[in-house]
Amino acid sequence: MRIRKVESVESKAVEVEGAKGCRVRLLIHKAEGAPNFYMRQFILARGGCTPQHSHEWEHEIYVVSGAGMAVTPEGVNPISAGDCVYVAPDDVHQFLNTGQGELKFLCLVPATAK
Repeated sequence: MRIRKVESVESKAVEVEGAKGCRVRLLIHKAEGAPNFYMRQFILARGGCTPQHSHEWEHEIYVVSGAGMAVTPEGVNPISAGDCVYVAPDDVHQFLNTGQGELKFLCLVPATAK
């Protein structure tokens, strides 16, 4: 078992086209010996966003703090602390920070995700 504070993990800028003010912390992944699932924390600065994208794998989102929008082809949905979001494989999605402070969320993906 490994226990550590989220803040002890370095955050890195997400340098993908379409990302703005977006950072990520790799909390649990291969280096920790996780064979099946990885946990990441995304931090969106005020006005920041993830790129609009899709991929072959599902992921689960838990909003830790802040407020924003989850954008899909079907529409825009408000999200805030305490919300859970399921993103199905191949769903086009994007997260926007529309709040006054940072938007922080956990993102869980299968270890096979790229």
